[in-house]
Amino acid sequence: MSGTEWRISSYSGTNANACVELSVTPGVARVRDSKFRAAGELTFSPSSFAALLEVAKRATVR
Repeated sequence: MSGTEWRISSYSGTNANACVELSVTPGVARVRDSKFRAAGELTFSPSSFAALLEVAKRATVR
């Protein structure tokens, strides 16, 4: 989306090309892959994004 301000995950460290990017505006949260921006983005309502974050917080990384 043109004109959207994106933030890079703080967990990316110095390798900013190996992470996700996030854009939050009133009513919409967007997530995209920093390595393949042309693939598009996932768009979430505030409640859906909050639910996604809760699931991610409880997830075990293997």
